Amino acid sequence: EVQLQASGGGLVQPGGSLTLSCAASGFTLDGYIVGWFRQAPGKEREGVSCIDNKDHNDYYADSVKGRFTISSDNTKKMLYLQMKDLKPEDTAVYYCAADQGNPYVWYGSHCLLMRSLEIWGQGTQVTVSS
Repeated sequence: EVQLQASGGGLVQPGGSLTLSCAASGFTLDGYIVGWFRQAPGKEREGVSCIDNKDHNDYYADSVKGRFTISSDNTKKMLYLQMKDLKPEDTAVYYCAADQGNPYVWYGSHCLLMRSLEIWGQGTQVTVSS
């Protein structure tokens, strides 16, 4: 079965750090667009960070640039999101996701705008509060 399993969320104080992990099973991340998305209560899901499968660059939402770092380990079939200097507005359910994309399309930073990715993890809650 093809699936993603996210973990690592929790309660952290403002200014603190967390690292989210996402384990892939049934497929390898190599060749997929991969990313982290989040949804806060009452808000739409938004792209946080993603890695394009053609240029292999990582992209970030303006709100997290300089604070979050995405990485993937294809041999371990793992995706990570290192988060530092967390703010209350980072509170949300975080989802990892993967998609093969259109082979004729270079998504680049537009991977942040993707919403109908093929594979989604179940979400992990991040709460930033004192």
